[in-house]
Amino acid sequence: MPGGMFSYDEGMTDLIVAACRERLALNPVPLDFGGLKEALDAELSGLMCPEGNEAADVLRLFGDKLATAVVSCDSPRFLSFIPAAPTKAALLFDMFVSCSSLHGTSWLEAAGVVVAENQALRVLSQYAGFPEGAGGCFVAGGSAGNLSALLVARDTAAHRRRDGTAPTRPLIAISDDAHSSVGKALHVIGVEPLVVSTVDHRLTGSALRTSLDAHPRSNDVIGVVATAGTTNAGIIDDLSGVADVADERSLWFHIDGAYGGAALFAPSVRDKFAGFERADSFIVDPHKWLFAPFDCAALLYRRPNLAKAVHTQDASYLEVLHSENPEEWNPSDYAYHLTRRARGLPLWFSMAVNGLDAYRDAVEAGLAMAARAAGLISETPHTELVRDPELSIVLFRRPGWRKTDYESWSARLLSDQTGFVTPTTWEGETVARFAFLHPNTTDAMVREILATMG
Repeated sequence: MPGGMFSYDEGMTDLIVAACRERLALNPVPLDFGGLKEALDAELSGLMCPEGNEAADVLRLFGDKLATAVVSCDSPRFLSFIPAAPTKAALLFDMFVSCSSLHGTSWLEAAGVVVAENQALRVLSQYAGFPEGAGGCFVAGGSAGNLSALLVARDTAAHRRRDGTAPTRPLIAISDDAHSSVGKALHVIGVEPLVVSTVDHRLTGSALRTSLDAHPRSNDVIGVVATAGTTNAGIIDDLSGVADVADERSLWFHIDGAYGGAALFAPSVRDKFAGFERADSFIVDPHKWLFAPFDCAALLYRRPNLAKAVHTQDASYLEVLHSENPEEWNPSDYAYHLTRRARGLPLWFSMAVNGLDAYRDAVEAGLAMAARAAGLISETPHTELVRDPELSIVLFRRPGWRKTDYESWSARLLSDQTGFVTPTTWEGETVARFAFLHPNTTDAMVREILATMG
C-alpha cells in the first residue's frame, strides 16, 4: 500500500538521526574526494527496483560510497571557490525545517515562517544601512537574486525616467569583473550589458561616468551593477562613486554582494562599503560567509513596493493570497519564484541562538586569516603575493610554474587531504588562490600547504 511511505518508521528515524549526529560531530570535517562516474554508476546499479531496499542498506551505500565522493566545502581545509561553514545551530534547524515540511511562499500559508525570515532580513538590511520599510525575500542563490533584482530594474525604468518612457533596447552598466551570473541575468531578461573597464579591477564612479558620456546610446542605460567583493579577488567597487552617477542619471543601482556583503558585519572593513546604503537593491548569500546551509541568498530592495509590482503573480487560484493588509507579506511577490522552501529559517535560528556578535567575530576571523596568510606567503622563499587582500581572498604565485604545475599541485593537495586549493587566472596568468571563510582554518594549515610548493 502506498500509505506505508507516509507512516512513521522508528527504525529508519534512528538510523538517519544517528548518521546526522555522526556527521555533526566530525571535528574537523574531512575533505574527502571527488568520484569517477563509472565507479559510482557501478555502485548504484540495480538500486532503483520495483520492491525497494532496506533503509539501512541504502544509507550504508550513501555513507560508504557516495558521501566520500564529495569534497566537503565545510572543511577548514576547503579553500577554493567560496567555501561554506554552516553553524551547527543552522544545520540542526535546517533538519527541523525539512521534517516540518515548511515552505514560505505566502502569508496565508506560512505567516510564522515569513515573520521569522523577515526578522533575519531586517538584520541584513540594517547592517547595509537601508531605511525602515526596506525588504525582500530569500532565494536559492546569488544568480536568482541578481536576476530578480535586474528584472525590477528593467520593468521600473519608465518610473525613474523624467519623460516617463522606457527605452526599447535598454542597457545596464556592469564592470568587466562582474560575476558571470550578472551577464547571464541580463541575457535572460533581454537587456544588453554596457561593459565598463575597471581601474585595477575596481569599478569607479569616474570610469562609469566616462563610459556613459562616450557611449552613443547612453540614454538607453537604465541601471548599473556594482560588486561588493569580487569572487576572484574580493575587490569592492567604488560604491559611493557609482551611487553618485546613478543618482545623477536616475539609474537603478544594484549591488552584487553575494560573497563580500557579509563583511558588513565586520567593523574592521566597514569603511570599504561606503555607499552601500544608497543602493536600490542588493544580494548577499548567507550560505557563503554568513554560515547558513545551502541554498540561501538574501535579496533586499530599498523600495520593495516596486519589486512587488513586477514580481506578483496573478492567477485565479492565487487571488486568495493577495490582501490589502500591509502587514501581510508574500515572499513570492519579491522574486521570480512562486513556491519556495523556508530557506531563511536556519539563518534566523542561528542568529538568534548565537547572537550577532558571534557573527561579527566569525567574519573578522576570516579577514584576519587572510591578512596572516598574505604575510606567510611573503615570508616563504618560493611564493609571492599577487596583491594585498581586500577581504578574505588571497592570490599568490609560485614563480616559474605554469598552468599544468598548478593543476598537478592542486590534485596532490586533495589526494593527500592537505587542502583543496584550485588555481585561477589573474591578468592572463595562472595563479593560486586561497578563499578563507571557515573560522577554524589555521596558520599551520596554510604553512603546510605553502610548503608543498617548494
